[in-house]
Amino acid sequence: MAIRLRIVAHVMALVVVWAPISVCAAEIGQFAGEYSGSVEIEAADGQQVPRDISVTIRETSKGFVLKWVATTEKGDGRRKTKSYEIEFQPSNRSGVFSAAMRRNVFGHAVPLDPMAGEPFVWGRIDGDTLTVFSMFIHPNGDYEIQQYDRTLAEGGLDLVYVSRLNGEIRRKIEAFLTRL
Repeated sequence: MAIRLRIVAHVMALVVVWAPISVCAAEIGQFAGEYSGSVEIEAADGQQVPRDISVTIRETSKGFVLKWVATTEKGDGRRKTKSYEIEFQPSNRSGVFSAAMRRNVFGHAVPLDPMAGEPFVWGRIDGDTLTVFSMFIHPNGDYEIQQYDRTLAEGGLDLVYVSRLNGEIRRKIEAFLTRL
């Protein structure tokens, strides 16, 4: 009888460990793919500046990787590209993912430290929307939160980006990204 109880306990432990990963795969699978689009951004001088945006979302054995690239063309023809790639892993909360942006001394993926000026990043899936949040703490203690909502739409993703400083909206950008 004791052996059967141990076997049942081991099986239940495996179910608990693997359940978040399978839930993650079911949720993130609908977003997996490559997307591309463009948008006009208002520069500080009021001019409209074109920006090309691409996003790649791919499943991993432990969660998913999100990569996005933004390329802005300057007035003189130069192009400035910024690229970000972040690995996300399921948290203990359903539909909420922690960013694994560096490795600790034990080799485990962990988030960055916002008190050291690094962004604290997390994501969530709510229905047909994948949201990524980035929180920055400025040297004077002000906080900035960037929110990227990527909502499934016919033929791609609706992207809504909002940047807030101390709760006040600083910038909002909306674009459609076509699934490639």
